[in-house]
Amino acid sequence: MKPLFILIITFSITLLTLRWVTGSLAYQLAGRIAMSVMLLFTAMGHIVYTKGMTMMLPDTVPHKLEIVHVTGILEVLFAIGLFFPTTFKMTGVLLILFFILVLPANVHAALEHIDIQQANTKGPGPQYLWFRVPLQLFFIAWTYLATLSTLWAK
Repeated sequence: MKPLFILIITFSITLLTLRWVTGSLAYQLAGRIAMSVMLLFTAMGHIVYTKGMTMMLPDTVPHKLEIVHVTGILEVLFAIGLFFPTTFKMTGVLLILFFILVLPANVHAALEHIDIQQANTKGPGPQYLWFRVPLQLFFIAWTYLATLSTLWAK
C-alpha cells in the first residue's frame, strides 16, 4: 500500500510543480519521476527487510539473498533509467517484464502469510492477493503510460 501512496503523491506533487514551472502538464515526465521515487523506496526494502524479502521466495529457489540484493539493485537502475530520454523506453519495457517476473514471489508470500517487515508468517495471507494482483497490473499500466504510450505524451 505504501508504494501506491508514494507513487500517487509524488505524481501529484511533480505534476503540479511542472505545471507551475513550465506552464504545461507533463504527464509522462511526472509519471516517470513518480515511478522512480517509488522504485527507490521499494529498493530500500531490499536492504531494510532483507530477511522478509528472502522469505517471499519458495524454498526451492537457490541464492535467495543474492536474488533479493540483485532485484533491489535493478530497482535502483530502473529508477535511474527512467530519467534519460535515450533510455526511458527500454527501461519501461524491462520494468514491465520485471513487474511480471516478481508477481509469483508476491503470490507465494501471500499464500504463505509472509509479513515482510516482521520476517514472519503472520501476514495477511491470500486475501492480500485481491489487492496485490490489481496493484501489480496498475504498476504495469502506469509504466506503459509513462514510457511507451503516446496517451500521456506531450
